Amino acid sequence: MNTWTIRIRDELAQAWIVAAKDVKVYYLRPGMIMFGFFMPFFMFFSFSVRREMAAEEGLARLLALTLFFTAAAAGPFIIPMERRLGTYDRLLAAPMSLWTLLLGKTAVGAFFAIVVASLSALVGILFFNTSIAQPGLLVAGILLGAFSFSTLGLIFGSIPTRNPGDVQMPSTLLRWGLLFISGVFIPLAAMSTFARGLAYLSPLTYAMDLMNHAVLGHGLLDPWLDMGVLLLTSILFLLPSFRLHKRGLELGY
Repeated sequence: MNTWTIRIRDELAQAWIVAAKDVKVYYLRPGMIMFGFFMPFFMFFSFSVRREMAAEEGLARLLALTLFFTAAAAGPFIIPMERRLGTYDRLLAAPMSLWTLLLGKTAVGAFFAIVVASLSALVGILFFNTSIAQPGLLVAGILLGAFSFSTLGLIFGSIPTRNPGDVQMPSTLLRWGLLFISGVFIPLAAMSTFARGLAYLSPLTYAMDLMNHAVLGHGLLDPWLDMGVLLLTSILFLLPSFRLHKRGLELGY
């Protein structure tokens, strides 16, 4: 086994330890339960009540909302909380790279979203007789969407502050903005040209379209484009998180 293989294995093991620790400590905290678990279901029922839609259409919409809100909830809550408790300094002082630490933090939100979305899909299939047109795309969409939205939340968690409330407000505002310009509640095909152009700026649009392909069997965009955008954003969103962490270290956070 060469040096690079050993290093990658060690870095992944360290990231896994960070993620496993956060799962045990923070998954049952009120902030995670409220913003990560209840929020997507509240949003779904608020905008779907009294609307006539098939079970498959409702499931596709619920899965997109679940991935978006659940995955993005971890970073803005966990990292400022750890800074306030003083435990984050120990992670920064540990013999691992900052990229490894960010990967571990990303995995926390992604795992949370994967579990909640998978349970939602299972309930839809078992209790509402929902059919899945393309199971492979469903798995790919859940995995890629979870990591993309988790890195999005990580950006706000990386803001130099020790108070979770300082990042919850801008994080929530951005998520709501991306939600309302995306194709979740208004299909892309029904949008005007200008509105559709705005929708393409939201990664949630591509997750919603991919869920439509997976559950309904059809969507407006190419599924490979949807997966490519989600994969690309998973990587690109890490860059501002890294810079904000470096800035936080300079400021003593």
